[in-house]
Amino acid sequence: MASEPGRRCSYRFLMLLCVLVLLPSLVLGDCTCDSSGDGGDKKEVLKYKVGALAAILFASAVGVCIPLIGKVFPAIGPEKDVFFLVKAFAAGVILATGLIHVLPDAFNSLTSPCLNPNPWAKFPFAGFVAMVSAIMTLMVDTYATSYYTRAHFSKARPAASEGDEENTPAGGEDHAGHVHVHTHATHGHAHGSAYRDQEPGTPELLRHRVISQVLELGIVVHSVIIGIALGTSGSAQTVRTLMAALTFHQFFEGMGLGGCITQAKFKARATIIMVLFFSLTTPVGIAIGIGISSTYNENSPRALIIEGVFDAASAGILVYMALVDLLAADFMSTKVQGNGRLLMWCNCSLLFGAGCMSFLAKWA
Repeated sequence: MASEPGRRCSYRFLMLLCVLVLLPSLVLGDCTCDSSGDGGDKKEVLKYKVGALAAILFASAVGVCIPLIGKVFPAIGPEKDVFFLVKAFAAGVILATGLIHVLPDAFNSLTSPCLNPNPWAKFPFAGFVAMVSAIMTLMVDTYATSYYTRAHFSKARPAASEGDEENTPAGGEDHAGHVHVHTHATHGHAHGSAYRDQEPGTPELLRHRVISQVLELGIVVHSVIIGIALGTSGSAQTVRTLMAALTFHQFFEGMGLGGCITQAKFKARATIIMVLFFSLTTPVGIAIGIGISSTYNENSPRALIIEGVFDAASAGILVYMALVDLLAADFMSTKVQGNGRLLMWCNCSLLFGAGCMSFLAKWA
C-alpha cells in the first residue's frame, strides 16, 4: 500500500499533467469561430451605439469642414502657413491610420485560425493586397490626371487654332506673330473665365481633384468596415471604447480630406456631396451593423476574408496617398522648401499627428 507522501506526490504529478495537457486548450479557448457577443443588455448596448452614431457623425462633419472654412476666414486659407501645418498633421493621421490601425487588422483577419490554413496561412495576402492597392492607386492617380489634362487642353487648342487662321496673314510677317500671341492670350483669358477659381497651372488643379477623390475612396472603404464592426459589437464596454476612439479618428481624417477638397476648388455642389459622403459613411456602417447584429458572425470565414481584403486595400490607398500626394507634394513645394521655420513646424506637426493616431490604437 502506497504511503501518504507517495500519494500526495502522485496527486501533484497528476494535477501538473492535467495542467500541461489543458493549457493549450485554455490558450486557444480565447480564439473561437463563434459569434463574439457577450450576452450583455441589448438595450444598453443599442443606446451606446446610437450615441456613437451621433458623435461620429458630428466629429466627421466638423473635421472635414474646418479646412473648408478657409474660404470664409482667410487666416486659414490654403496659401497660409497654418494650412500647411493642418495638412501635415492630417497626413500623419492618415499614414498612421493605414499602418497602425487598418493594415494590422487586415493581417489579423487573413491569418485567423478560423480560416483554412491552405492557402491563407501560407502566403501574406494582406501585404500582397496592400501592395497591389498602392500600385493601382498610382495608376489611377497618373492616368486620371493625364486624361483630364489632355481633355482640358484639347478643348483649348481648336479655338486657338481657329483664331490663328483668321488673324494670321499669308505672308508670315513679324506682325503675324504679334497677332497670334494676342489672339492666344485672349483665348486663354476666355477659357480661364469659363473655369473660374482655377489656378493658372490647370494640370496641378486637376491633380488636386484626382487626389481628393481617390483619398475619399480609401477613407470610405475602411470607414464602412469600422462602422459595421462597431454596430455589430455586443459589448457595451467595447462600444464605449470604440465610440471615443473613432470620434477622434474621423475628426482627424476629416481634416486631411477637407484640406485636399479645399485645394481641389470644387464647385459648391460637388464640395457638399463629398463632405456629406465622408460624414455619413461611418454612421451608415454603424446602422448596417445594428441591423445585421443578430445574424452577423465576425469570425465566419466569409466575413474575415471580406474584411481582411478590404482593410488591406484601404491601407495601401491610405499609405500611398499620405506619402506621395500629401506629404511629398507639400513638403517639396516651393513655399515650404523656401521657409526653414515652416518646414520644421510641418515636420513637428506630422510627427504629432502620427503620434496621436498611433496612441489611439491602444483602444481601437
